Amino acid sequence: MPPPTTPSAETRPQPPRIIQGGMGVAISGWQLANAVARRGELGVVSGTTLEVVMTRRLQLGDPGGHVRRALAHFPFRDAADRIVEDYFVPGGKGDGKPFKNVRSFTVEPDLRLQELTVAANFVEVFLAKEGHNGPVGINYLRKIEMPIPFAVYGALLAGVDYVIVGAGNPQDIPSLVTHLSRNESAGLSLRVQGLTSRDEDIEVILDPADLHDGDAPNVRRPQVLAIVASADLAIGLANLADPPDGFIVEAPSAGGHNAPPRGPRNTDDLGQPIYDERDHVDLEQLRSIGLPFWLAGSYGTPEGLQRALAEGAAGVQLGTAFAFSSESGLDAALKRAILAQAAEGDVQVHSNWRASPTGFPFRIVQVEGTLSDENVYEDRRRVCDLGVLRMPYKTDNGSIGYRCPAEPTRAYSDIKGGRAANTDGRLCLCNGLLASAGLAQNRAKNGYEEPALVTAGSDFSGVRELMERHPSDEFYTAADVIDYVSGSPAPIG
Repeated sequence: MPPPTTPSAETRPQPPRIIQGGMGVAISGWQLANAVARRGELGVVSGTTLEVVMTRRLQLGDPGGHVRRALAHFPFRDAADRIVEDYFVPGGKGDGKPFKNVRSFTVEPDLRLQELTVAANFVEVFLAKEGHNGPVGINYLRKIEMPIPFAVYGALLAGVDYVIVGAGNPQDIPSLVTHLSRNESAGLSLRVQGLTSRDEDIEVILDPADLHDGDAPNVRRPQVLAIVASADLAIGLANLADPPDGFIVEAPSAGGHNAPPRGPRNTDDLGQPIYDERDHVDLEQLRSIGLPFWLAGSYGTPEGLQRALAEGAAGVQLGTAFAFSSESGLDAALKRAILAQAAEGDVQVHSNWRASPTGFPFRIVQVEGTLSDENVYEDRRRVCDLGVLRMPYKTDNGSIGYRCPAEPTRAYSDIKGGRAANTDGRLCLCNGLLASAGLAQNRAKNGYEEPALVTAGSDFSGVRELMERHPSDEFYTAADVIDYVSGSPAPIG
């Protein structure tokens, strides 16, 4: 078996100046990443729970046939055929009918779930790369760790150019990517609540041989970018035996999950975490590392790009402007509602320390009818039928259980031994974010549809400028975002 090809520093292409953020669940879908990559910038797909995203697209009838077209290129034919047979619904499942869910991940996922996750990540990257030679990346959350080896391997099979990881310390990701690019068995250590130093480490392991049955495909190692919020973490990662290839430095104003403040846990009147000078990244230290870095969080303007380049960055990562472009996966009605708020200068984005089951602050756009509305939150019956953010824990009998503070309180505390206080204010990000991408679950028994939850950065100045530059268009495009941030003149007329 030939070794994976890894471009040398001399042959690697020029790093992109603009990285499109890997937002939400299916917001940074393949359509958006494809459009960005066609312009030579780094288009990024969200790698979060793609096994659910792909199966729901199939159950909607696979409009355009895109999923099945990509699966036709998946190297493991039997698995691809099983997936289509299990989930594809010709013409779509019909309004009001529930989606068939996939199994939740455990420390030892069954082979069918492994295949499904590998295939789903392959499909998303394959479609993002289709028809051009631009760079494509995939974004993962380190906090959602049990699917990571399987998800990464699927992206590698599709030829992904960058693997981007944040929401936690990604120190073990470069080595994982290296091993998987050689078709070697690779494990990822899990955080298990209740384990002590006397307990053995718990790993989730992927052995590619379980999938390819002796005919291993040739895989190229992509670059790995670590999302960091401090120079200290970047320096530590750079000193690893297998370090990342660069860094994305996210300021607290970036959307989605943010690193908690480095100082005391202080909040403002809205309960938002208060950041101070301790949370400003020392860019001089970052430059001294010698690896490329990109700045994120309020850099999504021409001035932001120039400011970043002047600081020695390779460029910027931006998400919010792309999230409201025509190619993003955000539900069109939600786009219209939030863009109307932006036109009035009245978009409110709150950083909520309680919302995410991960414990990370999470930025939420305040939109009527979504989970940001207290009445909608109170009316929703707690249910945990996806389990993407479940954490493994050590049970009283020494086995491994799984719980999420956004699940029903009785299950979390009375049955699984979690602290009831941990459930206060928690939102079901799994169902809410899927709903924001038009993939809401329907509860057939009562006709209830899961409400959406929208996340974005706090800086909408670029969005407003793009709306002013394209007043006759319902939505501006990803190309418009690139032209704007790159400093191209506003269109005439």
